[in-house]
Amino acid sequence: MEPNRITIFAGHYGSGKSNIAVNYALYLRKQFKKKVLIGDLDIVNPYFRTKDSAKRLTGSGIRLISSDFANTNVDVPAITGEMNALFDEKDAYGVIDLGGDDRGAYALGRYHHILMEEEINVWIVVNMFRPLSRDVEHTLAIIEEIERAGRIKCTGIINNSNVGSSTTPEDILDSLPYAQQLSQSTGLPIIMTTVRRDLAAKLPTDIGTIFPIDLEEHQWQ
Repeated sequence: MEPNRITIFAGHYGSGKSNIAVNYALYLRKQFKKKVLIGDLDIVNPYFRTKDSAKRLTGSGIRLISSDFANTNVDVPAITGEMNALFDEKDAYGVIDLGGDDRGAYALGRYHHILMEEEINVWIVVNMFRPLSRDVEHTLAIIEEIERAGRIKCTGIINNSNVGSSTTPEDILDSLPYAQQLSQSTGLPIIMTTVRRDLAAKLPTDIGTIFPIDLEEHQWQ
C-alpha cells in the first residue's frame, strides 16, 4: 500500500525529525521508484538541517528544496518560492521537515489552503530522553502547540527516543511504554519506532514498528 503523497515531520527541537525526514525520503525513493521532493521548512533551527544531507539526497535522485540561508551564519525566516513544487508536482512524493515547536510550525500556515486539498500524513516525532518531552504530559503540550500554530492535526507518532551515540537496545525498549501511553492519550497510532541501523537487529522482532535509520557522520559526535 502506497503512503499519502505528502508527509510532514513535526517535533520539538532535538527530536530528530530532520534526520528522519531524510531517511523517509530515501525510503520512498528506493521502495516506490517515484520522484521524491523534500522541503526544509525548519527555518528557525540553527543546528541540524535537512540541507546537511544535500549530497546524500541528490545522489539518490531526490530534489531538496531549502532556504538559501540554510547552513550559513544568517538565520532568518526565509522560505523559497520553490517550496510550491511540493504541492504542484502531483506525480511526486513530498516530504516536509517542519520547524521545531509552535514558532517553526507557523511557517506551514501559508500552505493551509493547499494542504486541505491533499491526503497528508502529519507525523509528530518524539524523544522521551529530551528534557522538554520527558513525559506524556509535556509531550502533549508540544503537540497542541504545533497543531495550533501550523493549523494542522497530527495523524501519527514517530518514537525516536534515543540518547545519541550512547543509545542501547535497552533505551529503545524503555521508551515503548511512553510511546504507547502517548498513543492512548492522543488516539494516534505509532507509525514507527526509529532505531539506528546497527541497533535494529539487536531488538525483539515483535516490536513490529522498527524503522532502521542512518545518521550523517557529524551526528555521531
